[in-house]
Amino acid sequence: MDTNLIRNFSIIAHIDHGKTTLSDRLLEETKTIEKRLMSDQVLDAMDLERERGITIKAHPVRLDYTAKDGREYVLNLIDTPGHVDFSYEVSRSLSACEGALLVVDAAQGVEAQTVANVHLAMDHGLKIIPLINKIDLPNANVEMAKQQIEEILSISRDEVILISAKKNLGTEEVLEAIVQRIPPPKSSGSDEIKALIFDSKYDQFKGVVTYVRMMSGTLRKDMKIVMMMSGKQFEVLETGVFKPKAFPVPSLSDGEVGYITGNIKLAADVKIGDTITAATRPATTPLPGFKEMSPMVFCGLYPVDANDYEPMKDAIEKLRLNDSAFIYEAETSIALGFGFRCGFLGLLHMEITQERLQREFNINIISTTPSVSYRVLKTDGSVVMVDNPVHFPNTTEIAEIEEPYFRLTIVAPTDAIGTIMQLAQERRGLCASTESLPGINRVILVFEIPLNEVIVDFYDKLKSCTRGYASMDYEFLCYLPSDIIKMDLLINGDPIDAFSCLIHKDKAHRHGRLLAEKLKEVIPRHMFQVVIQAAIGGKIVARETIRAMNKDVTAKCYGGDITRKRKLWEKQKEGKKKMKQFGTVTIPQKAFIDVLKLDS
Repeated sequence: MDTNLIRNFSIIAHIDHGKTTLSDRLLEETKTIEKRLMSDQVLDAMDLERERGITIKAHPVRLDYTAKDGREYVLNLIDTPGHVDFSYEVSRSLSACEGALLVVDAAQGVEAQTVANVHLAMDHGLKIIPLINKIDLPNANVEMAKQQIEEILSISRDEVILISAKKNLGTEEVLEAIVQRIPPPKSSGSDEIKALIFDSKYDQFKGVVTYVRMMSGTLRKDMKIVMMMSGKQFEVLETGVFKPKAFPVPSLSDGEVGYITGNIKLAADVKIGDTITAATRPATTPLPGFKEMSPMVFCGLYPVDANDYEPMKDAIEKLRLNDSAFIYEAETSIALGFGFRCGFLGLLHMEITQERLQREFNINIISTTPSVSYRVLKTDGSVVMVDNPVHFPNTTEIAEIEEPYFRLTIVAPTDAIGTIMQLAQERRGLCASTESLPGINRVILVFEIPLNEVIVDFYDKLKSCTRGYASMDYEFLCYLPSDIIKMDLLINGDPIDAFSCLIHKDKAHRHGRLLAEKLKEVIPRHMFQVVIQAAIGGKIVARETIRAMNKDVTAKCYGGDITRKRKLWEKQKEGKKKMKQFGTVTIPQKAFIDVLKLDS
């Protein structure tokens, strides 16, 4: 295929600005899907995406478009997520493109994630076409949106196209702009085969399906290929494109986006960012690939039923193939049994992954409290990364503890500055800069804030205190020294590792008290007294006591000397003392779930 007739582009925007709706209109306008088969959110294949109204996975699709110049063009579209937790999906999608459609809501204007995605696209050297969507809304302010695009994003207002994806206004103008403004793929001029793996998934019938962008050469069925990172060889069984369902084609050539299947049965054999080349004449150098993402939020995932451990392990491996920002390793817990320590990019990423495990693989799971990874400098000069309280070194071995700080960018109305400042200060945040945007009643606030103060409910609190008008984006800054301590929870003197946590010194006492109070509510009474204690080292900071169940052992005594009753009471007292010594406290599953909800 002539590369001059190919256009590869993504759609980027803040969450809920109309990316997926615009994708639907482009599919309609190019007649990629028949009218009778059309539905809302066509590219959002997962139930979760439809229910929540967000895009979780990037979705490629091929559009055939006849432009006004009479030529047939192939447009490869990749619809990307808008939430900050899925920015890695956006980054990988942009690497397979030469241009991007930037969608801005006419009513809400430029949001924090809009800025982040534009910078991401500029870093990849993409041509950006700005679109102002939802111009049909009664509260649409087109002039304000144009001004924000020019002042915040440094994109000329003359390049802006006005559209309404819902009403199908301006769709044809967008398609013409894609053809005219976005450059075609650069021809390498080489016949050596190089294909970039930008995504993959597991199919129970075909095995591993690999999503590729062809950089040079042609891939055909029955060819022998090699993965340059792992060195493993496979045979191509099928090549195809997305229309939007998988559609087999004879070959994939320079500049095209599609998929290949082969005799790849193990999920671990495919690495995102790897280069595919021919086994007979391999390329000399691989493509740059992607920067590995470091997970920022960690938690333990355990099957509710111990017999589900092996199915859960298999499910996590397949999910890891479809989501390369998710990492895991096996771990065990005295309270919860065998499970996995998992890393995520954020709290929404963690929540979505858990729901996918439960829905797609039918496994009931329980998770521990989310935590972040701390850097511990030991007295012997070594450095260890700790994301699990169980592995926290002894205090005598610690020289210094550093926690991850993030640069948090908030775009909000000017009248909300005071409440945002107060919220950030409560979460140990420091204001790095403020920038007022004259004429548009917006302010950009930049904070340096510890990650563990952001991951649980910061976003919800931010939305509440700004009546829903604020948006935020965050990126890793550095590790800084902090007063982080380990807090253990003891039940009758025995530490329960599932309830241990790493927490800032100033917040430990309050958290320990809340934890003890919550467990007192959910742990049932036993025949002996149960003592719940929160401890920092050897110091008890909170205590609650669950009284023993009482049995009236003197009910059968109808009078007589008091010594008869005292004898029975003493016997009961001795029995309870012995039971407390040898008995075990039953902690119901509900207790672990309720503790997870404690912070929120």
